[in-house]
Amino acid sequence: MDCGRAVVVGSGIMGRDIAAIFVNAGWTTQVVAPVSDEWDNVARHVAQSVKQMGGDARYGLLRMRHALRDVDWNGVDVVIETVTEKLEVKREVFGLLDVLVPAGVPIGSNSSGLRITDIAAGCTTAARMANAHFFLPAHLVPLVEVAKGAFTRDATMDRLLEIFAAVGRIPVRVNRDVPGFLANRIQHALMREAFSVIDEGLASPEDVDAAVRFGFGFRYVAAGPILQKEFAGLDTQFAAASSIYPSLCNDISPSKVLREKVSTGRYGTKSGHGFWKWTEEEIASERARYEGVLQQAQRLLMPAALPTACSSGAVISTEAP
Repeated sequence: MDCGRAVVVGSGIMGRDIAAIFVNAGWTTQVVAPVSDEWDNVARHVAQSVKQMGGDARYGLLRMRHALRDVDWNGVDVVIETVTEKLEVKREVFGLLDVLVPAGVPIGSNSSGLRITDIAAGCTTAARMANAHFFLPAHLVPLVEVAKGAFTRDATMDRLLEIFAAVGRIPVRVNRDVPGFLANRIQHALMREAFSVIDEGLASPEDVDAAVRFGFGFRYVAAGPILQKEFAGLDTQFAAASSIYPSLCNDISPSKVLREKVSTGRYGTKSGHGFWKWTEEEIASERARYEGVLQQAQRLLMPAALPTACSSGAVISTEAP
């Protein structure tokens, strides 16, 4: 697939890292960022994220736009929306995209919880709209979930999957518009049990993390849960499930420990206190370690999937032509 043109609506952390993915692959990328005072920060962030992916900012072309009306829609191949996680805001944006984006161009929403069926309700071109869910940090976590809404055409799904594969992502198809899509449904099943274990005093937060990181999570780097059980034996899985499942947590509301943390403002690094207390220096150090491990994992898992930049001589720019 030749290098294309992308539009990213929104310039928060997620929008910047998604823009970096396209820039790294050599795509001309327009970012809608209403506050021009932030343009330099956006460009620096994109350049840093490209560097973390092993690329060079000179191979991408970044253009900033104040508003959707300022976007050059000529030749655009895909639009990704990354605005705040509020249904009314996303509906307003999609109402404009419905009219402004040329016919046939797929439009994805990076919403992690809102359904594309609800976001695109009332849009005349809802058939070309789907959820396109990235995971923080988007430029280092390869997965993109493409979720089909009630109005989404199969051709839209196919096109988005093709585009994301072309820019070095690992896209998965989610065939129905359900809360949490695919990965978050599996992840929240894990988190419900993890918090339940802490509630019951079975293990500490530190031991929960160690059990996942250095036990089954370690194996998941090499094989997903289904393939891993193919190796172990489905009969063994059946026997273990029969004895373990009855004792697993099946609560339909968040755990006691999670409710207590949130009610007291202990949100984690964003508030400086969660299960552990954090200083700014500790946060920076741990985040650097975390992202460094992700970079190593990306190089290990995706050597053949990383894109080759297909345009040269272009530079990161904050100038609006």
